Amino acid sequence: MNEGTACCGAENRHAILAVLPARFASTRFPGKMLTPIAGKPLIWHTYMRTCQATLVTDVIVATDDVRIREALEPFGAKVMMTRDDHSSGTDRIAEVASASDADIIVNVQGDEALIDPHTIDDTIRPLLDDPTVPMATARRLISDPTEVADPSIVKVVCDRRGRALYFSRWPIPAIRDADHLGREGGTPPCHWQHIGIYVFRRDFLMQYAAWEPTPLEGLEKLEQLRVLEHGHAIAVVDTEYQSIGVDTPEDVARVEAILGGDYIYE
Repeated sequence: MNEGTACCGAENRHAILAVLPARFASTRFPGKMLTPIAGKPLIWHTYMRTCQATLVTDVIVATDDVRIREALEPFGAKVMMTRDDHSSGTDRIAEVASASDADIIVNVQGDEALIDPHTIDDTIRPLLDDPTVPMATARRLISDPTEVADPSIVKVVCDRRGRALYFSRWPIPAIRDADHLGREGGTPPCHWQHIGIYVFRRDFLMQYAAWEPTPLEGLEKLEQLRVLEHGHAIAVVDTEYQSIGVDTPEDVARVEAILGGDYIYE
């Protein structure tokens, strides 16, 4: 997709809006959304890669800071100014959704400059295939044992239908016979990393955003647990996409090295 062009999603009959929440005042890395990556603002890369998802019909950056809007204006990206008192990105997305008539709302984290468009499409499909599914997300099989114990990498376990049972920063499932791990013929990889992309039916998103935070959500600091604690299903799709967000200045060089010179979006 060329700079300044709008998303299309012509193959899809549903109105599907992707929203990229973008705060300037990041606690760990202030101003990271405007940090140059391959010569363009980080948030621009996320926007353009999201536009490549074939099922998405529109993309909007949701921000409370005029500096982000002004930085994106030369590229023709759609930006909506939101309130500055939102406690979470989901609340910011709900504000955008309240002004939209889209059937489905996709939450793409603004710092995911390498977001895979195919993963976005795959995460949307459960809502298109099953009208009873209110929400969907994604997961990736963990192959590195050090990631299992890392609390910054959220794990998810699912039932046989591919619905989330629980999300945690702790290693789940717990393997009782842990001494068998790593042995030939031992326990195969069974831990899955949760990929932080969320797809909501618009009405469900508005309902969810109105709920008060729940106990498990507060303990784990994971918003998606609010949905499970209220007894609703979250469909989970499998992907090979490895999420690499930008949380520190060191992450910028890492993302640039992976991106290389391939940042022209058709």
